[in-house]
Amino acid sequence: MDGASQRAGVKIDGGIPMDLVRVPGVAAELEQRHYDGCWTGEINHDPFLPMLLAAEHTCRIELGTSIAVAFARNPMTVAHTAWDLQAYSGGRFILGLGTQVRTHIEKRFGMTWSHPVPRMREFISALRAIWHSWQHGDRLSFEGDFYTHTLMTPMFVPEPLSCSPPEIFVAAVGEAMTEMCGAAADGLIAHAFTTRRYLDEVTLPALRRGLRRAGRERAEVAVSCPVFIVTGRNEAELDRSAAVIRKQVAFYGSTPAYRKVLDLHGWGGLHTELHRLSRQGDWDAMGALIDDEVLDAFAVVAPVEKVAAALRARCAGVVDRVLPGFPADLPSYTVATILEGFRNG
Repeated sequence: MDGASQRAGVKIDGGIPMDLVRVPGVAAELEQRHYDGCWTGEINHDPFLPMLLAAEHTCRIELGTSIAVAFARNPMTVAHTAWDLQAYSGGRFILGLGTQVRTHIEKRFGMTWSHPVPRMREFISALRAIWHSWQHGDRLSFEGDFYTHTLMTPMFVPEPLSCSPPEIFVAAVGEAMTEMCGAAADGLIAHAFTTRRYLDEVTLPALRRGLRRAGRERAEVAVSCPVFIVTGRNEAELDRSAAVIRKQVAFYGSTPAYRKVLDLHGWGGLHTELHRLSRQGDWDAMGALIDDEVLDAFAVVAPVEKVAAALRARCAGVVDRVLPGFPADLPSYTVATILEGFRNG
């Protein structure tokens, strides 16, 4: 039996805005609505600063980065930030890391790119070595192929945690990174551009290979997955919701790094055309290429009264945490009803 089946239920997560002024209210609202976790991303703002505000204005909900770009930083700086957030939140912080792609690491962040899978695994090992040194007072002696941390004088050691160190989740699409998650991470963050078939046929087998290699059980690694939701209270709302998600799917489908998901379904030619149009900036034409079959593969598509059951089916036996992406104009009471049905179904 897989880990998702062994747990009491799938955790429901929500996103919080990067606008710091809005973070306290949104985080508190998510907690009040019984969400299990709230997450930030790293797009056009720092992913860690909102976590501090969210921790200050909540007391139960888990707080995570989905994701912070690991290779734009080094293990020591990330170790300090994550340690402080874990201490301040009382043990509620989840450190979600991702690689980004080579062009962004080298040309936007001005950092080194090489061997992303072994580098990420070593990044995790370095974090844990640093945290162990701080918590237990042992000499820091980490020497790897990419990172070296061998100096830690008392002045620079933070106070021990009264809880365990943060869990480390890693974003993965490809099989090698997914296998690494099974061997070394506490959680895997799937991409929104993921189908149930890809989870079943690619993600989970690779995860299990990593688990076997490390002698771990499936329950030791949580699978977290964002899911597009196409819904509405009538046909007009459904059509508007679908139009938005078609464009999002088209955008991701134009990215070479995600072609493997389309290839699994025999839709490699769709990627070629989407990529061509993206280079021309023809975003409307790209969205029109996402037909109903493709949309159904990447999103839960259902009227509001059937979304809960459809989302449960999408997650069943595979996903341990889900971040459903509801239409922005869907009323909060409708979302609450859907989530209640998801939890109690």
